[in-house]
Amino acid sequence: VQLQGSGGGLVQAGGSLRLSCAASASIFSFLAMGWYRQAPGKDRELIARISNGNMRKYADSVLGRFTISRDNGKNMLHLQMNNLTPEDTAVYYCAADKYGTNQWDNWGQGTLVTVSS
Repeated sequence: VQLQGSGGGLVQAGGSLRLSCAASASIFSFLAMGWYRQAPGKDRELIARISNGNMRKYADSVLGRFTISRDNGKNMLHLQMNNLTPEDTAVYYCAADKYGTNQWDNWGQGTLVTVSS
């Protein structure tokens, strides 16, 4: 399955953005999907994960501000980001873990989020 992320842009600190990820095929059977981000000079990190039973996990850095959701019927993954800070500036990637084993085999192309102070 191919993933296409979108929704990035420039936002002021305290603002919100909603990222979306469209899948080219059904994601119903994917046991987990997630959002990673990579800030300049840093490693890529998993910030939000959702199972096909809608169990969610978040990195401490985004807990309480970001919400991950999936719409299996529309083959879509979303990330609602609120109260953004300059530290959230990064390229955001959607990814799929088909078997729920932390083997993220499918990746979107990345969408840039820039938060100005």
